[in-house]
Amino acid sequence: MADLTKLVDELSQLSVLEAAELVKQLEEKWGVSAAAPVAMAAAPAAAVAAEPVEEKTEFDVVIKEAGAKKIDVIRVIRQLTNLGLKEAKDVAETSGAKVLEAVGKDAANDAKGKLEAVGATVEVK
Repeated sequence: MADLTKLVDELSQLSVLEAAELVKQLEEKWGVSAAAPVAMAAAPAAAVAAEPVEEKTEFDVVIKEAGAKKIDVIRVIRQLTNLGLKEAKDVAETSGAKVLEAVGKDAANDAKGKLEAVGATVEVK
């Protein structure tokens, strides 16, 4: 154990250049590469980091089904969109119709909450 402590003390006194030379000599003597495992481990992380994740900023609110309270759903659609009665009715009766297009996340979630509160089935895309 004392020999290991002495060896650690001696290695601690090496300069950076001497330590690099020691690494080269040990790699040659033992036939290994100190850099290979580090490079392999870092490559997948770098690939993941290189692909920035785009956060969606515009959302569509799509009605799937008006539900049992269709009149209430039509009222909410009119409040959200300022559509006329007939147009709002058409949107409420058409599965997959966009109630709102290209709105912010908060506005989309707010509209979804209001429509679901009156019984509609809604999806934010």
